[in-house]
Amino acid sequence: MNSDGMGLDVKKIREDFPILNRLINNKPIIYFDNACQTLRPIQVINKMNEYYNEYPACVGRSNHKFGERATNEVNEARKKIAKFFNAKENEIVFTRNTTEGINFISYAFRFKEGDTVLLSDKEHNSNLIPWQMLKRKGVKIKFFRFNDLDDFESKLDKSVKLVSTVHTSNVDGTTQDIEKITKIAHDNKSFVLIDAAQSAPHKQIDVRKLNADAVSCSGHKMLGPSGTGILYLSERMLDSIDVFMTGGETVINSTYESVEFEKVPNRFEAGLQNYSGIIGLGEAAEYLRRIGLKNIEEHEKRLNKIITDGLQNHIGKKIQLLGPVQPELRSGIFSFNINGMKYHQVSLLLDKTENIMIRSGQHCVHSWFNANKIDGSARASLYLYNTEEEAKKFVEAVNKLCAFV
Repeated sequence: MNSDGMGLDVKKIREDFPILNRLINNKPIIYFDNACQTLRPIQVINKMNEYYNEYPACVGRSNHKFGERATNEVNEARKKIAKFFNAKENEIVFTRNTTEGINFISYAFRFKEGDTVLLSDKEHNSNLIPWQMLKRKGVKIKFFRFNDLDDFESKLDKSVKLVSTVHTSNVDGTTQDIEKITKIAHDNKSFVLIDAAQSAPHKQIDVRKLNADAVSCSGHKMLGPSGTGILYLSERMLDSIDVFMTGGETVINSTYESVEFEKVPNRFEAGLQNYSGIIGLGEAAEYLRRIGLKNIEEHEKRLNKIITDGLQNHIGKKIQLLGPVQPELRSGIFSFNINGMKYHQVSLLLDKTENIMIRSGQHCVHSWFNANKIDGSARASLYLYNTEEEAKKFVEAVNKLCAFV
């Protein structure tokens, strides 16, 4: 039992995030921009600094004590992340972020002219623009309605070689049934790539159950360092992709005329990597695993219910809510507009008056906002270190804004 009544011991968790003790204008900060990037616990920061302070060397190249330690730490990080996703170690490729993982597949997958990529209508630009770029190579794209399995199945045909879709929407926090999507797609002989940027940090992801062919996510959204990401590749996907980026560390041997590539995953991790970041990312995955993703998911839903219930009198009137009214369907995201006030104004006023930090804009999903003729929204997004008290302060602050319009 914790200070919030159940589940996570939030008070203890917050001790790992010294930045939450910071005062600005003699007021505490309330960080509700977790869908953009999360804060980092001291364990992750210390682990990253450990690399620079104790063994700042190349991995897999230098045959000395620093190099051996660095190699062992990166290997250990890969083990932690594989365990986090119930994957095999050689199925985990380190990237810089979700975007790079998706671009990896867009370039490495063996498409031919006339092939189709099927996307949802609520994709982040990271899972839209790479496929648009393939149009010049004769690859087509088409769309199904997010979280509509009937529409999804109706859009499948033999030309659809790959389904690439988001798991949890960063617009409103709603989640698709990926297990059903992958089954339907595989029955059609289509491959499946999942954008798990907003799901991997917040709910338990078991790649064996999801059964997707590739899963991409970012470290900076799951307590890890910026500039780190994870790409899971199934054996089926490995048989259908080529090497994307080549160079140092991707090869066993080369001549002027030929090359012998390394085994997976090394063949996909070209050049000197962000070793400090990778080691920190492994620590972040272990931190989340110890706390329990189910506990985090339930905690976020509980906070979202407090916010939704607290603003109930305004929702549908002065407040226009994006997504379903039921907070349990929106995970940890409360995306909204206040009638008579621009979304950027909402964000700035909350920050200036109460140190409540949220996001405002189109959240890199311009296509969905344009199609639905919505300019943008204010978005509060929650995480494991946020408290019931913070949720109630947010409600109070938004109620005050509503009183002015």
